[in-house]
Amino acid sequence: MAREVRFLNRISPTDRHRHWHLAEKGRILKFAVQYETQIDEKWYPVMRYDTAHGFVHRDVIHPGKGQEKIFIKVSDFNAGLTRAEGDLRKNWLEYKDIFLKEWKKHETENE
Repeated sequence: MAREVRFLNRISPTDRHRHWHLAEKGRILKFAVQYETQIDEKWYPVMRYDTAHGFVHRDVIHPGKGQEKIFIKVSDFNAGLTRAEGDLRKNWLEYKDIFLKEWKKHETENE
């Protein structure tokens, strides 16, 4: 029987990782991990890895412009989940900087 796991991991007062996966006998069947940042008391997705389309991919969120889907080549979903978590843990601050620059540009363009 498959087991579902969900949790939030706060990494700063205004940043968090959201984690969800479905596993059976140690094998990941589906997953989604997302880095989110808080702006004006509202949470926004910045970067997400998931298996929603049957393959591991990364969605880069571009404020006001949608998202960019990038295929991630891995041997299986277990490797994909490990890679996703490692990338978000290591690079979240860089992703935040890029997102906030795009956010400010988008806000300026829409004033």
